[in-house]
Order: sequence, then C-alpha cells, then structure tokens
Amino acid sequence: MKKLFILLFALGISISACTNTGDVKTFVNANGYTFSDDSLVTFTTMIIEDGKIKKVGGQELSDGASGEIIDLAGKTVLPGLIDAHGHVMGLGFQELNVNVAGIESLEATLDTIKAYAEANPELDWIQGRGWNQTLWEENEFPTAEDLDRVVPDRPVYLSRVDGHAGWVNSKALELAQISKDTPDPQGGKIIRDGNGEATGVFVDAAENYIMEIIPDPTEVERKRALEEALEQMASMGLTSVHDAGVSATNWEIYKEFAGQGKMTTRIYAMIGGMTAFEELSQNGPVDSYANDRLALRSVKLYSDGALGSRGAAMIEPYSDDPGNRGLLFADQQEFNETMMTTASAGFQTNVHAIGDRANRVILNAFEHVRDELGNQGLRHRIEHAQIVALEDIPRFAELDIIASMQPRHATSDKNMAVDRVGEERIEGGYAWQTFLDQGTIVAAGSDFPVEPSNPFWGLYSSVTRMDHDGNPPGGWYPDESLSRAQALKAFTIDAAYAAHQEEVLGSIEEGKWADFVVIDQDYFEVPARDIYKVDVLETWVAGEKVYSKQID
Repeated sequence: MKKLFILLFALGISISACTNTGDVKTFVNANGYTFSDDSLVTFTTMIIEDGKIKKVGGQELSDGASGEIIDLAGKTVLPGLIDAHGHVMGLGFQELNVNVAGIESLEATLDTIKAYAEANPELDWIQGRGWNQTLWEENEFPTAEDLDRVVPDRPVYLSRVDGHAGWVNSKALELAQISKDTPDPQGGKIIRDGNGEATGVFVDAAENYIMEIIPDPTEVERKRALEEALEQMASMGLTSVHDAGVSATNWEIYKEFAGQGKMTTRIYAMIGGMTAFEELSQNGPVDSYANDRLALRSVKLYSDGALGSRGAAMIEPYSDDPGNRGLLFADQQEFNETMMTTASAGFQTNVHAIGDRANRVILNAFEHVRDELGNQGLRHRIEHAQIVALEDIPRFAELDIIASMQPRHATSDKNMAVDRVGEERIEGGYAWQTFLDQGTIVAAGSDFPVEPSNPFWGLYSSVTRMDHDGNPPGGWYPDESLSRAQALKAFTIDAAYAAHQEEVLGSIEEGKWADFVVIDQDYFEVPARDIYKVDVLETWVAGEKVYSKQID
C-alpha cells in the first residue's frame, strides 16, 4: 500500500469556470480532509452544484464564491463515513424492542427485561437483543428459568449481542414444542442440561426453531424501524451503509423510502441468503437506484457462528472447550456450488466467516469460483475475517478478496478471544495491519447493532486497540493497529471500493456526490485517547443537510 501523506489539495482552477446552472453552495473556511488516490489531502473550500462536488481546493476558490455561502469557521470536514457492515433493520428494531446490550450482570439484565415487559403489556411477544454472558460474573449461558422469574406469562426471545444465539423462556419453549427429542440442526446447537432437556439457549441454526413461530413484523412496524435507523445513522455521520442481509420485503420498503426522498443514508444492500436471492436476483444486480441512494448487487451468506457463543468454526478445538470445533453451516462442496450460483449471476458474494476453519473453507470456495469463472471483477468479500490461520492470510491477496472487518470487535472481544483460541491462533486474529501490509483492501464497519453504530468508536478502536477506559495500556496486540489515515480510509474510500462505488462516493472530489460530515474536533489532531469523543455537528448527503446537532 502506498504511504499516506498530507498535502494541500489545490486544483488551481478559476472560480469563473463555474457556471451557475443549478443549486450552488460554496463552503468556505473549512479544515477539510479527504483522499485523492492513496493520498490524504487538505482543503479549505468546496463548491457543490446539484448535489455533487463541483470544485474543491484552497482559499483561491472562495474569492469569487457564488450561490449560497456557508462559512464553516474552521470546523473540520471529513468525507461522509461509510459503514461497510451493518444491519439497518436490526438497528431500528433495537430501538423499538428491549435493548440489554452492555449490561454487566444477569440480574440487571433481568430487571431491564421486566421493566420493558411491564411497560408494554399489549405485546404478545417480548423481543430484544444484546445480552452477553461474558460480561457477567457467572460467565455462562442464562436459562429459561432465569427469564421465567420476570416474564412467566408471555413468550420471550432475546438475541445474543452477536445475533448468533437466542435466549427464551419456558413459554417460548412450550410454544415451539421443544423436547428431548428435538434434534440439533445442521449448523446449530440446542444447549441442554445433564438430562438432555433444553435450557433455553439456541445457537445459530437452532434459533430457527423459535424464530419460525414468532409473528413477522407488520409493514407499519418495519417502516417505523427504518425511520428509527435512518435517524440514528444520520446523527452518527453515516452517509452510506452496507446492509448485511436484506429480505425481499425490506427491499421493497427501502425502494419506497428512496423513491420518496426519505433515504437519508445510502444503502448498499446485500441480499440475505439464498431464499431471498432466488426472488431478488431475477432481474440481475441493481447497480444504482434513486441517484445512488440504493444498490442491490451483492449477496450475504453465512459459513459459521460467532466466537462468543463458540459457534465460530475452528480447525482445532476451542482452547477453553476441548472437543468443540464450533459450527460450520455447510460442507465444502455445498459452499462451492452456492457461491458459483451467486457469482455466475453477477453478484458480489460476501460471506460471514469468523473461525479459521470457516475462513479456510470460504477461501477454498472463492478459489473454486475463480478457477471456474475467471476473475470477474466482482470484488468478493469475507465479512469479519476474524480468526484466520496465518498461512491463509496471503490467500486474500492471491484471490483478490476484500477483508470486511469491524474494529470494535477486537476491543469488545479482547476479554474472551484469547481464552477461546489461545496465544498461537490469536496471531491471525483481528489482523488489520497484516492485511493492509500485503495489499488487501480492508473495508471497515461496526456490525451494528452488535456494536454501537458510532463510526468514531470504530476509528478509535482502529487506532488505539484499547477500550474506552484505556485498557490495555498501549493497546491489545498493538502491532495490528492502524494509523489515523489508514483507519479513515477504511471507513471512506476503501469502503466505497468494497461496494463498487469509489467513482461516486468515499471522498470529497470533483464529480462525486457531496456526502460529508462536519465534526467538533480535528480528527487528526485530537489526542488518540479522545477519538471516540469526536461529535458529529452536521451530516450532508448529496449537498443537503440531513442532520444537525441541537446545541443547548
């Protein structure tokens, strides 16, 4: 990768060359940063016409400024931030359902659930997400009996923070008719007691036993969830999100919102699984819809579970659970065939792979696709690439696979990751700098609502590899940390590249959409320990302000 450096970005083009043929805005006195090729550059002035960047450069551009003049008074401007892996509707429903993320004890978790249930007596099901047993003193899976203490009369379903395990009460077990004889499905596991009875936790594919009996959200509920998600994403400075798993129903709602001018954050949609793929791929990829507010040119597949629930597929057993190698959702041949189907249809294929075995199997499948179809230029991706065998990391470069990685996962998982995989395998874990050093594109994201949607938390994790308390001092495996420029690039132009959108998004450059954020501190000057405290003042998409922070 070329060395990143800062220079003054001055185009030297006279302001007189700009004709006022449409809506023109001139922003002056900016402390602006963007990328040009692989270089980080600065600017003070940008001219926007009809939603796109007309010119960007130095003070000379402001001398004859026309149209609406907006004085930024030295505030810092960055390209609109792009989250390369989030779950938009999941974020919205998190706002509507009970949210127990980050709660550090079982009892406090139960108290929150009880309060929510009492405040919503009209709900037939109590649903939510965010529990994480590794934060609790018990550090073990909860049970249906725990939930029965606070909600005995209505079924409860709570997704684990990573979305790869579900916790239910006895009412839900009864409605799903779960018994000793209920088998573990392929790629899933029912947690059982010594007598073989279900305890109330279902891992990965086993969650379907419960989910299939939960009523689908109504159209009104889905639209409300999308509105909640869009409001939050705009407030975080996210001008574009790669939505990692979209259903046919939700795609129609997205199209409706985009057509009505209500899609305030652009969405690059990944079709969620092969059932949805059969329906949504009939007319081929959608490169752009409603002026790049939407795209549908990729598919999201799953190969394994998550590390926290020990569902990630490992080559050797878990260090803290001998005999358990996690859950691989299909065999090599099936992955080969499935990915041939999606790639042959012209869709970028993005596969969730967390464990080293899962990453190896998916790399094998991508190699099979390349050998059969050649290099199609589809920019296939592995989502997470969390624990990768050291000998498999170079294969990302050899096969031209994008590593779609989420920096916050490292700082959230550091309390248990080494316990799960041991000191040797962790060398290939969360290895952002190793991937960059070999020339692999790293597209950064959050995996919200698994992690918070705030991209500055992800930038902070990228640079420091510490939690917000500054632990561990110096960073967790600090050799894999990124420079500030590398981190910003992963959240902007490289994320745009991962969506085939680098020609229209990802940087503040002539001809691209005017997507940018105004922030309260200089990202490149603020102490590293304070990066996560950076606040978004304004978010602009296509030259229109979609968020402005209310100042007390």
